[in-house]
Amino acid sequence: MATGQLFSNTTQALFYNYKQLPIQRMLDFDFLCGRETPSVAGIINPGSEGFQKLFFGQEEIAIPVHATIESACSAHPTADVFINFASFRSAAASSMAALKQPTIRVVAIIAEGVPESDTKQLIAYARANNKVVIGPATVGGIQAGAFKIGDTAGTIDNIIQCKLYRPGSVGFVSKSGGMSNEMYNTIARVTDGIYEGIAIGGDVFPGSTLSDHVLRFNNIPQVKMIVVLGELGGRDEYSLVEALKQGKINKPVVAWVSGTCARLFKSEVQFGHAGAKSGGEMESAQAKNQALREAGAVVPDSYEAFESAIKQTFDKLVEEGKITPVKEFIPPQIPEDLNSAIKSGKVRAPTHIISTISDDRGEEPCYAGVPMSSIIEQGYGVGDVISLLWFKRSLPRYCTQFIEICIMLCADHGPCVSGAHNTIVTARAGKDLVSSLVSGLLTIGPRFGGAIDDAARYFKDAYDRNLTPYEFVEAMKKKGIRVPGIGHRIKRGDNRDKRVELLQKFARTHFPSVKYMEYAVQVETYTLSKSNNLVLNVDGAIGSLFLDLLSGSGMFTKQEIDEIIEIGYLNGLFVLARSIGLIGHTFDQKRLKQPLYRHPWEDVLYTK
Repeated sequence: MATGQLFSNTTQALFYNYKQLPIQRMLDFDFLCGRETPSVAGIINPGSEGFQKLFFGQEEIAIPVHATIESACSAHPTADVFINFASFRSAAASSMAALKQPTIRVVAIIAEGVPESDTKQLIAYARANNKVVIGPATVGGIQAGAFKIGDTAGTIDNIIQCKLYRPGSVGFVSKSGGMSNEMYNTIARVTDGIYEGIAIGGDVFPGSTLSDHVLRFNNIPQVKMIVVLGELGGRDEYSLVEALKQGKINKPVVAWVSGTCARLFKSEVQFGHAGAKSGGEMESAQAKNQALREAGAVVPDSYEAFESAIKQTFDKLVEEGKITPVKEFIPPQIPEDLNSAIKSGKVRAPTHIISTISDDRGEEPCYAGVPMSSIIEQGYGVGDVISLLWFKRSLPRYCTQFIEICIMLCADHGPCVSGAHNTIVTARAGKDLVSSLVSGLLTIGPRFGGAIDDAARYFKDAYDRNLTPYEFVEAMKKKGIRVPGIGHRIKRGDNRDKRVELLQKFARTHFPSVKYMEYAVQVETYTLSKSNNLVLNVDGAIGSLFLDLLSGSGMFTKQEIDEIIEIGYLNGLFVLARSIGLIGHTFDQKRLKQPLYRHPWEDVLYTK
C-alpha cells in the first residue's frame, strides 16, 4: 500500500445509501475549510434517482442521486472516494462493486458486523488492484483543512476545537473512531494539530492496517511526526514494530496500545471492538507497548502520559527547526440551521400554515382536540368526524345523524346527471380514479348541486327580514335571479322528491326548531301556484334545514352562522356526498371494461 497522501482539497466522493446528517457535516466541513467545490459529488440510493437538497455554507445546492454505482461513477469520473453507509448485510457487495470501478481509489466501509470472509475478499481485491479500503466498522478519516469522511471528528464545534479546519504536522492513525475524536482534541492541545487522521476500524480484519497508514504518513512531507493508538487483540501492531526495526520509518512515532487493564480481570474480556480481545500474551496491550518501545517508538507508561509524550516530541521537533507551527486563523462561521436555532431560542421564525382543526404532533392524531382513540372508543360516526373537522365542536347526535343522512341521500342520483356523466366519460377514456372524480366534481355549481349555500343564504335573508313568500319570490324575479333550492327538471308538485320528504320528516321529529324549513315550504307553496315543477328540491331542503340545525342547536352565534354559509360549508356537504357516487361510477365503468365513449351524432343538432 504505502504510497502517500490519500485526500486533498479537491477530492470528491460518492456517498452510498443516503444519510442526510453525515453528508451535511461533510459539506459544512468543506465550507469551513474554504473549499471551492463540495466534497460530495453524488449520492447513490439504490432504485432512486433525482436530487437531494443540502447546504454548502449559505447556499442551498442540489446533489444528484443515482440508482446504481455504475451510473454514479460514469456521471462523476473525478470522484475517487466511495463512502459506504450500507448495512452490514449489503456493505460487502456494494463495496466490491465500487472497487471494481476504475474511477474509485478509496472505499470507506462504515458498517460493523461485515462477515470476515467477505472482508478478506475485499482486502485481497484492493491490494491486488492498488486500492485502499478503510474499515469495516470505521468512522472514516480526515485530511485537515481538505476532506473528511462522513461523521469523522463529529460536530463542527468539535472540529473547530480540534483545529481540523487547517492542516497541522501530525499524522494520526487509530483503530477506534470514538478515540480518534478524543485524540484529535488531545493532539490539538499540545501540537499544531493533525495533518491526516485515519480510524481503520475495530474489526478483526481491517481493510488497511495501522502500519499501512504509518508508512504512508512517512512518505508525506507535511507530516513531521506520527501518533498511533492501538488496542489489545490481534497482531497488527507488530507489523509496525517490524517496519520500525527495519528503518522504514524515519519520523518520530508516539504510540500507545490501550487495554492494559485487561490483566485485572480473572478471565478473558471482550472489549468494544470485535478485534479487541487478547488471544494470548503477545496480543496483550503490555506486550505490544513493550515491543513498540523496544523498536524505537516513544511509548509512555500510561494513557494519561500519552498527551505529554506527544507534546515533548512535538516541542523537540520545533526546537530542532523541523516544524514551523502553523499560523492560527479564525475559520468562517457555519450558518446555523433554522430548526436548531429555533430550538435553542436564538431566532424566531413565522409559521407558514395555521391549522385549528387537527394536530398530528403527539402520540396520536387529534381532531379538534379529540384524540383518535376517543373517537373510536366512543363510537363516533362520519357525521361526528365532520362536526369536529368542519365545525370544530362535537354537535348533538341528531345533528350528526342529519349530516350522515344528507351524505347518504346525496351520494348519487344516477348516471344521467352532469357530474356522473362527466365521470363516466372520463373513466371510459382510460383515465385514473382521481382524474375521473375531479371531472365530475368540476360540474358542481349553481346549476348542479351547488345551490345549497345560495338557498340557505337567500332563505335566511328573506326570513330574517320578515318577507312574505310573495315578496321574496317577486323581489328575486325583478332581479332576474332564480330562487335557489326551488325547481326540478323531473319532480312535480304531485311527484315530490322522496329525499326532500325524508329530510323533512327527520327534522320535524328531531330538530328543536324548523322555522327556516317551514318558511321554505311556504315559498314552495307560492312557486307551485306559478308552475308545477317549482318544487322544493334537495338543495333547498338541505339549505333551509341546515339553517335550522345551526340556529336551533344553540352552539353557533349569528356571526358564525353567516360565516359558515358564506364560506361554502353546505356545498361542501354535497361535494363530499357526491364524491362517493362519482367514485362508484368510475369503478363501475372500469369493472365493466367499457370502451371510449363517443356521443351519438343522432343526438346532436347540427345547424348553421
